[in-house]
Amino acid sequence: MQQKMIHLDCTFRDGGYYTKWDFSKELINDYLLAVKAAGIDVVELGLRIWSNKDFKGSCAYTSDEFLETLNIPEGLTIAFMLNAGDLIVDNALSYARLEKLVPRLAKDSPASLVRIASHIHEFEHTLEACKWLKNKGYGAAANIMQISGCTQEKVEDLALKASEYPLDVLYFADSLGNLKPENITRIVKSLRKHWTGELGIHPHDNMMMALPNSMQALTEGASWVDSTITGMGRGSGNLRTEEFVLEAAQMKGESYNLLPLFKLTREVFTPLKAEYGWGTNPFYYMAGQYSIHPTYIQEMLKDSQYNEEDILSVINHLKNINGASFDSNTLNAAKDFYAGPSRGSWSPATAFKDKSVLLIGAGKSLTQHGEAVERYIRKEKPVVIELNALTYIAPELVDYRVACHPVRLLADAAKYLEMPQPLITPLSMLPETVQKVLSKKEVCDFGIEIEPDHFEFKETSCVAPSSNVLAYALSILSCGQAKEILLSGFDGYAVGSPRNDDVNRIFSLFKDVADIPFYSVTPSIYKIPQKSIYGI
Repeated sequence: MQQKMIHLDCTFRDGGYYTKWDFSKELINDYLLAVKAAGIDVVELGLRIWSNKDFKGSCAYTSDEFLETLNIPEGLTIAFMLNAGDLIVDNALSYARLEKLVPRLAKDSPASLVRIASHIHEFEHTLEACKWLKNKGYGAAANIMQISGCTQEKVEDLALKASEYPLDVLYFADSLGNLKPENITRIVKSLRKHWTGELGIHPHDNMMMALPNSMQALTEGASWVDSTITGMGRGSGNLRTEEFVLEAAQMKGESYNLLPLFKLTREVFTPLKAEYGWGTNPFYYMAGQYSIHPTYIQEMLKDSQYNEEDILSVINHLKNINGASFDSNTLNAAKDFYAGPSRGSWSPATAFKDKSVLLIGAGKSLTQHGEAVERYIRKEKPVVIELNALTYIAPELVDYRVACHPVRLLADAAKYLEMPQPLITPLSMLPETVQKVLSKKEVCDFGIEIEPDHFEFKETSCVAPSSNVLAYALSILSCGQAKEILLSGFDGYAVGSPRNDDVNRIFSLFKDVADIPFYSVTPSIYKIPQKSIYGI
């Protein structure tokens, strides 16, 4: 029989990944009143994390002492989350850590429910921790992450283990945002093979399925559903509270005062969303399709070294190497591999000295002005360099390609092998896997060292302020003593994007140290000189 539906809002816990869990007490109090008025049953105000390495706000620790300073409406259940990884030391559950993180009995705490986020391999320890919490009087819920990667047999085994413990709710999370309603049906039925207690779902919205998946889970017999205001959460975000409260009210057959919630959404959370940029987009959708951890997308979107072409290339790489678990080393490859002194063997002066060089970017302006650019190339015959594996200009007009990000190089390696132009890249500094793939390609080995806010030009290598391919290309041309640099397809990002500031910083630093004139010949919002391709 369908149990009473419980709506849990975890805005400050999940949304804290953007704000370092730092929210004002005034906002939290307004939020508590708003969600209570909207009929929400439980609020998960934050985490209780073990480490204290960097500053994090009150909702990272959600201590009893902090909770006691809040105006908690009567009848609203307060919860917090523990991470199973914080509770396991030397592959054993640390009761000392549990005691430190949850020092009070439930009757003495403003919180009455504790959820534990658990990877599959941590699940048995999680169940033991839930048993410990039950003995202290708390409601206990285990939240299984990345369940989409489990076989049916494994899901049934997890349910069997859970059935042996005094658990209040068994949750499953669509961590990769790749589940569809038919998958939800399969998972719920597999869990129900052995688990007869309450079931909950924590949906992500990569593929815009958070609401349909939640409704399907309820149809199949789940009774707990998570959401956050505006979907605030890592990457693509979650089920949106302001939408689900409408469905919940209808299911409960009750009416609520939604005005405070909608007002808070408009005045506070919508501006926060505009500032931090959570919510689904085509990249998160693709991540869901290929079971790629959404944090990869989130990290690339906020890093100016990744343009749209880069992100697509990295996605294509990650889908072939099992990107379900986030590993910062994958995206930090450029920083890691270029950390030491630069080294190379090719001198760009042999190709660019005293020559006009046309550098081709990825801007949409080439769609409109590409023919004029090609006419200019045929008439004036500059040396033409195209960034990465772009193909905006007729191949016979391109003399060189330039690339420097290891992950993108690996993702695009097959393309480079098919392209006739020599590739300028820091070959001897790249991972062996990339070197091996490029061994069949004509490569100009030009080294790079990363040092923030600094350019330095040597004969066969450079120091650049970032691994952005633009910074690398400008360094090559300065080392190569080019006569002038013409830029085409460097339109800029959307107005207000911090990436524009990063690129402008590169141009500004380059202008200060390089004695080479440079200007854009197609439209650009960057703070650089401009001329018209039609006038030169």
